[in-house]
Amino acid sequence: MSNSSKNNIEYWLALKLVPRLAIHQKIALVETFGLTALFSFNDKSSVLTSANGLSVKQLHAFYQPNWQQIAKIMLASKACHSDIICFDDVCYPQILKQIYDPPLLIFIQGNPLLLNAPQLAVVGSRSASAGGRDTAFSLCQQLAKKNLVITSGLALGIDAAAHRGALSESTGTIAVVATGLDQVYPARHRTLAAQIINSGGAIISEFIPGTPARAGHFPKRNRLISGLSLGVLVVEAELKSGSLITARCALEQNRDVFAIPNSIKNPHAKGCHWLIKQGAKLVEHCADIIDEFAFADKARLHLKSDAQPLKPVKQGTNKGVTEIKQKDLCNDALLASVGFEITPVDKVVLRSELPVEEVLTRLTMLELSGLVTAVPGGYIRTQ
Repeated sequence: MSNSSKNNIEYWLALKLVPRLAIHQKIALVETFGLTALFSFNDKSSVLTSANGLSVKQLHAFYQPNWQQIAKIMLASKACHSDIICFDDVCYPQILKQIYDPPLLIFIQGNPLLLNAPQLAVVGSRSASAGGRDTAFSLCQQLAKKNLVITSGLALGIDAAAHRGALSESTGTIAVVATGLDQVYPARHRTLAAQIINSGGAIISEFIPGTPARAGHFPKRNRLISGLSLGVLVVEAELKSGSLITARCALEQNRDVFAIPNSIKNPHAKGCHWLIKQGAKLVEHCADIIDEFAFADKARLHLKSDAQPLKPVKQGTNKGVTEIKQKDLCNDALLASVGFEITPVDKVVLRSELPVEEVLTRLTMLELSGLVTAVPGGYIRTQ
């Protein structure tokens, strides 16, 4: 099949399969040269030779895309009843384009119209207390009545309670998963996943069908949960948890962060209390969130008449994130401060001589890029 006979999705998949090239670099190539031109043999000499820094394997992926593999991905997507939404599709969530590394494609089961609806991410502990699950259910039910879409990760505990609370209304809920859409993780949530789709909600992933659950996929999933949303609500979380990674992603993406306080004897409250100390908004009632948001469409969310329009998200307001964007993460000087053994955050701060806030921001970006891994007691360098 000639290049001219291929469709837009195939080209985006071909770009996705280019190895070890950061998403923001791929998007920059598309913006500079155009999508199809990157894979046009006639333009190779003028296009790819001007794209400095591409490796031999990366150039080969442009010269000879694996169209057979791409066809298999498209067939697998159809087999699991999912659609593919590309970066330039009108259904692609516009707010997600504002983050540093938005996915080139989204695989989706269910209602694509929800992707551009106002969303609140709700996250928390998988081993949440009964009270925490009840709180998540009740708050999400109330927020759904305000036509706010609840976005979470389909995980055990708080995630499941949040989805179920939203399902009690007709607004719809979005589950962002860390596997291909041909499987449900955890498997016990098959019924919940079906309920989400049948109720007009959606399940989405950036991972191709056949991708299993892996530890490194969940931080990547978390950045999408926060990136899709106007803010992140943490219901229960320990100090070292995926929920706090989602909260850090939200801060880097200039999203609002909310946290629910709890008993000081509850180990799952420590993460929320830490967030509140760092400036997250304390939430006791649904109104604490609704009043913080000032959507342009006041009637849709039934907000008070003097509410202000939603402020646009600005990229690069965080100094640490800006510096990371300006250079390859692999060359980030902070990476040298993380050892191949467990390195506590305070030791990274001491070695790098950088502020704690900047260190945490950079560590999160390095973690999302797979260069370091968060472990109990600190971080370990993986490359």
